[in-house]
Amino acid sequence: MTQAYDPSQDGAKMSYAKDMSYGDYLHMDQLLATHELHSDAHDELLFIIQHQTSELWMRLVLHEIAAARELLKGDDFRPAFKMLTRVARIFDQLNSAWDVLRTMTPSDYTTFREALGNSSGFQSHQYRLIEFSLGNRNPAMMKVHEHRPESHLMLADELARKSLYHVALDALSAKTGIVFDPQAFRLDAPHVSDPEVQRAWTMVYEDPKTYWDLYELAEKLVDLEDYFRRWRFNHVTTVERVIGFKRGTGGTSGVQYLRRMLEVELFPELWHLRGDL
Repeated sequence: MTQAYDPSQDGAKMSYAKDMSYGDYLHMDQLLATHELHSDAHDELLFIIQHQTSELWMRLVLHEIAAARELLKGDDFRPAFKMLTRVARIFDQLNSAWDVLRTMTPSDYTTFREALGNSSGFQSHQYRLIEFSLGNRNPAMMKVHEHRPESHLMLADELARKSLYHVALDALSAKTGIVFDPQAFRLDAPHVSDPEVQRAWTMVYEDPKTYWDLYELAEKLVDLEDYFRRWRFNHVTTVERVIGFKRGTGGTSGVQYLRRMLEVELFPELWHLRGDL
């Protein structure tokens, strides 16, 4: 008979009465206590954990974007590239999570839908911060956060600073010598494709050896948006699979609203130039 393994014999610390443990470090008691159910439905816990974990990953996305933006401001591209790569992989992780939620059927969802009230992912202030920080800025979307002054202030503060793409355009202008229209740097509106910005990015792609840092930056941004688009697309198909074409709990048109969001381009010039190369 095999004797039970005792980790302490290999030097593992087994007593944590006076020392920090794994649960202490991660505040596991508080974290696991947040899964408050509002119905007796079996699948409500899946729905809650899906969205809570998404918010945790979005918290990291914001952390990485903020750091990458500051590094790009200081012309320190290399560590910024690693952070942007990480953001893309986070969206890949978030994308995979939809596969778990898709195990919930329309019948499963109806067992707790009423318990959601008017709550909806549409109201996620972190998602809105991600969009604002990347350059998709629509001040009208702030109204839904007015009841939470702290979240509303965070969004207002983000609108007052240059987005990640604005900072990339500053570097692009400085290194190519092309001056962009001030409209390309509007803080309070979504970025719209600009011909001079596209001309500058085209210069970079036509001569990557001269503009290698900008060339690599462009591809990191394309990679990030690629994964971000996949995440949004799979969100649409998951919602359509689970609730069909019903209106969203937050009052939006549901699938139709989400499909409209698929048309948004974060870095349009980087996509449009590809047909001209």
